[in-house]
Amino acid sequence: MPATREVQVNRVTNPESLEKVFAIRREVFVGEQNCPPELEWEFEEESNHFLATFDGEPAGACRWRKTDKGYKLERFAVLSKFRGFGVGQAMVKAVLDDLPKDAEYVYLHAQIQAVPLYLKFGFEKVGPEFEEAGIRHYKMVKK
Repeated sequence: MPATREVQVNRVTNPESLEKVFAIRREVFVGEQNCPPELEWEFEEESNHFLATFDGEPAGACRWRKTDKGYKLERFAVLSKFRGFGVGQAMVKAVLDDLPKDAEYVYLHAQIQAVPLYLKFGFEKVGPEFEEAGIRHYKMVKK
């Protein structure tokens, strides 16, 4: 019987779902990418968190928050075994769909390897490459 291969992305607020979000981020950012934990856990209360599932299993996490500049998309993380199945694309789409209708300035700090993903959604690189938490990034703005 073929697998359904269903990706779902939902905004979450309950403690059980948020713990899954934080566990995914901890595994990807702190575990795989060696980000300092103190840099990973900030702005949690003011952020809108999302949990992606793949065939019902927790697979990815991300968030958006309003800043003094506009709306920032952040902390996109997909567990390694779920990469290549469209989880990242589903998360970007869900977050963009969730932003307020008057969200004019939408931006993010993309890790270099994720730039092609964001380009698909109309983001453009702005400014020079920079380093954040020891990882190369570009600022990208939605056009």
